[in-house]
Amino acid sequence: MASPSSSSSFTLSSLFATAVLILVLSTAVSLKSTLHPRDMLPHLPRQVSWPILNSLYGAADLLPTFIGTANAGNNTVKWKGACFYENTAHMEFHNKSGSKFGGGTLHIKARSICKNRYFLSADKAHSSTCMDLYVFATPYRVTWTWYFISRPHTVEFPEWDGQAEYDYVKKKGVSIFLMHTGMLGTLQALCDVFPLFTNTGWGESSNLAFLEKHMGAKFEARPEPWVTKVNTDDIHSGDLLVLSKIRGRWGGFETLEKWVSGAYAGHSAVFLRDTQGKLWIGESGNENEKGEDVIAILPWEEWWEFEQKKDDSNPQIALLPLHPDVRAKFNVTAAWEYARSMDGKPYGYHNLIFAWIDTVTANYPPPIDAHLVASFMTVWNKLQPEYAANMWNEALNKRLGTEGLGLPDVLVEVEKRGSSFDKLLTVPEQDDWVYSDGKSTSCIAFILEMYKEAGLFGSLASSIQVTEFTLKDAYMLNFFENNASRLPKWCNDNDSVKLPFCQILGKYRMELPGYNTMEPYTHMNEQCPSLPPKYNRPGNC
Repeated sequence: MASPSSSSSFTLSSLFATAVLILVLSTAVSLKSTLHPRDMLPHLPRQVSWPILNSLYGAADLLPTFIGTANAGNNTVKWKGACFYENTAHMEFHNKSGSKFGGGTLHIKARSICKNRYFLSADKAHSSTCMDLYVFATPYRVTWTWYFISRPHTVEFPEWDGQAEYDYVKKKGVSIFLMHTGMLGTLQALCDVFPLFTNTGWGESSNLAFLEKHMGAKFEARPEPWVTKVNTDDIHSGDLLVLSKIRGRWGGFETLEKWVSGAYAGHSAVFLRDTQGKLWIGESGNENEKGEDVIAILPWEEWWEFEQKKDDSNPQIALLPLHPDVRAKFNVTAAWEYARSMDGKPYGYHNLIFAWIDTVTANYPPPIDAHLVASFMTVWNKLQPEYAANMWNEALNKRLGTEGLGLPDVLVEVEKRGSSFDKLLTVPEQDDWVYSDGKSTSCIAFILEMYKEAGLFGSLASSIQVTEFTLKDAYMLNFFENNASRLPKWCNDNDSVKLPFCQILGKYRMELPGYNTMEPYTHMNEQCPSLPPKYNRPGNC
């Protein structure tokens, strides 16, 4: 697909076509046609339709909204759809298959109630091109369908996947999700999500636009040159590097990570200087020769050359020097011992999402919620079971105190204990948990564990779980230089805007809201909300 900016010239013929279509739309409205003006947008010239579609829909609209669950008994789920305004669903259990546990039929009735002048009748959708899309999920399966006719519909489950699924659906039901923007909005959302992960100028612009829209981020251009001549004599062990990648695979991933966590950077690394004075970089998430993301200790020159010349994610990089008083506490020997003990171990995928989720409801940007997270996990459990085990299965077992349970069994077990999956997700990660491939540390957890070993958390070390920290939580710690006169002379020397840290690479001026403001405290960041766009958090959460 071509980018929005690469469209044909706006000719007189397209202007005429636009005028004719607008006239048709006006007539349709005046006649109370079932044609909604929004439905004609794809037929307008791209210069007209694209900005309107972008204002109506965005990448976040690709996420379905949880409606409710239909289980055994007389309970009926009711909701308002994107297309049909009055919908109901109930579950019927049967044994048409003649199997041990039988199956079931989900009965859905879609009907519209006319309260809008665009409706023609009570039993029709509110436009002739309207369509409702649904996703249905249990811990054992995910399916989907769509409806564009007002009548009773059914979703068949011919045979339950054993006793466990039968019991689960009987008690908890089948989860129902609605693509709340309908067919047109979903397609537009797909168009918005796709470029986030492309290594193109369009992809970069899409990432910036997403963060501007959903986080209120600003991307002010810095004066050239965009690369700083770093004097390594001014760099010390423990100084932090934060990176913001804005295009390609990692750019798209970081954009979504920033959106849900409130962090204005997506990756990090740390400086270490050895006894001979040589400068090194410690990094969790470095790609080795096998294509695996691992923890690595690299010469500074090698790392810096890669970021300048070979990193196609167009990274924006800032140096956050430690405060002199904090640096004086930094035990370099202990830091090196920890770094060497972790060198070559896998990146910390096990606890990646759990640093983000601290609360039952206040960490999910709408329409995300724990039901959607569970359904997403279910899909990946089917498509990539090894990936799913690495990303969350082991971590969920840690929280339950069990071993070897797959995701469906985890969901069943948590219900047996009288708890719920949304509460299970909020159980704090423990720094001393050891997974099948060793201790698990994401990019920032690796660095903060090093800070712990080096003595920066002092007497609080045993009561703080740094694997619960996001990158935002890390750069908010009051560990860093707060006196601009002590920053290196080359720091931001070409920029009239003097940042409180040193940006050393990138076209766009980096923002780090809340930078260097928070004193460590017991059980830090274990119960913090993170809802966009303000990302407000109470004290000592």
